[in-house]
Amino acid sequence: MTVPLVEMKDVHKSFYGVHVLQGVNFDVRPGEVHALMGENGAGKSTLMKILTGIHTNDNGTIYVKGEEITFSHPKEAEKAGIAVIHQELNIIPNLSVTENMFLGKPLTYGKWGINKQKEMRQKTVEYLQRLGIEINPDIQAGKLSVGQQQMIEIARAVSTNAEVIVMDEPTAALTEVEIETLFEVINHLKQSGTGIVYISHRMEEIFQLCDRISVLRDGGYAGTKEVGETSYEEIVKMMVGREIGQKYPPRTAEPGDVRLRVENLTDAEGLFENASFEVRRGEILGFAGLMGAGRTELMELLFGSRKKVSGEVYVDGERLRIRNPHDARKAGIGFITEDRKEEGLVLNLSVRENLALTNLNKLSDKGIMSNNREKEFVGSMIERLRVKTSGQEQKLKTLSGGNQQKIVIGKWLGIEPSVLILDEPTRGVDIGAKKEIYHIMNELTEQGVAIIMISSELPEVLGMSDRVLVLHEGSINGVFAREEADQESIMQAATGGGLTNE
Repeated sequence: MTVPLVEMKDVHKSFYGVHVLQGVNFDVRPGEVHALMGENGAGKSTLMKILTGIHTNDNGTIYVKGEEITFSHPKEAEKAGIAVIHQELNIIPNLSVTENMFLGKPLTYGKWGINKQKEMRQKTVEYLQRLGIEINPDIQAGKLSVGQQQMIEIARAVSTNAEVIVMDEPTAALTEVEIETLFEVINHLKQSGTGIVYISHRMEEIFQLCDRISVLRDGGYAGTKEVGETSYEEIVKMMVGREIGQKYPPRTAEPGDVRLRVENLTDAEGLFENASFEVRRGEILGFAGLMGAGRTELMELLFGSRKKVSGEVYVDGERLRIRNPHDARKAGIGFITEDRKEEGLVLNLSVRENLALTNLNKLSDKGIMSNNREKEFVGSMIERLRVKTSGQEQKLKTLSGGNQQKIVIGKWLGIEPSVLILDEPTRGVDIGAKKEIYHIMNELTEQGVAIIMISSELPEVLGMSDRVLVLHEGSINGVFAREEADQESIMQAATGGGLTNE
């Protein structure tokens, strides 16, 4: 039997008396893609931080190519041939591709420390070409797409002669074309004998790409399955400990009168001209399109965080004057942004403080916060959204991604919105939390809330939307009724195909 590149046996880890890993087993073989799955908070990140030397395990054994080893620093793991590509990429945008490739480890001439610019440039080209990638080594990394930046990270890992590469949610911010390129690169790495640890919540990708799946549940080891010998339903049951039912709950709300009407919105930067659409009470309008099509930017324009040149916005027939996000919030429009960590939350503040941020008016009396009112409101949101937290004072940064997303949603539910914009609401969220978010969306539409959902996951758009609107390069290029929408027609419109109306 082939000796695994990495093998972790009976790994335990506790923080502040809380057992976050309990007897976990995991291994990676040469030339395989091994998926590591589990709900947010199951222990995946902690296990990988132990593997890459960020944390040390309390008990258990780690082997690298059959030799027992302990890492006390990430540099030691890198020297042993283990590299990690984080979800938040470690690219310096104002440096060139070559400078990023050799960041912290430049090639230099002798004792003078002068950089070997030509040699580093040539090696950068070689590393990229080895992966079948063509990127100008002199271009500023910040001018590249997220997918291209990710390729630089992979090439950098290859340049260290990494034999095991950990990829954490690698497709979260990629277009369909970039995902195809990434998969080609991963298959190329497999053929060269590299082992890949693949962390993702996208079940379709896992079954398309991976060879084996290991599942963690509540810090414990739930088991490992060969992809060809298991099913979506079995993996979900291993993750959550129960059957979770159909992936997308049925839509039961009947859309009513027009709640939001947008007429001829034009922005100051020339991204949009005369954008018009409407959303009805109790309706989920899905926004689809390729990365860069302008979905988020159009919502920012509607919400007042981008400058408008012309156009009108109506809620329940009343024309609004939205000059900034404060005006939008007062009008009952909520916006759950794509980047929860940068724009949706204050990570160093507590659960209580974050939930209260958008609800200060209702929680105060003549400008003075009511502690009782605040605690009651926060407690009700934690219960309603089933947030896993030790209490209202727990810091946001210590919550799992799924629970952080629930707090973002809770902030805006407090204003009792008439219109709620959800930008990538389930990105980086596990299957159980996704299902809970879908149920919340259904509950809101039952109450008459009009929802706009932006998602890069076409199955999610098709599964949750009553209608689908497709953007292409800043223009609306298709509107599909639920029964007419399919992946082929949406992708045709997203790539510039003919306009299709309901």
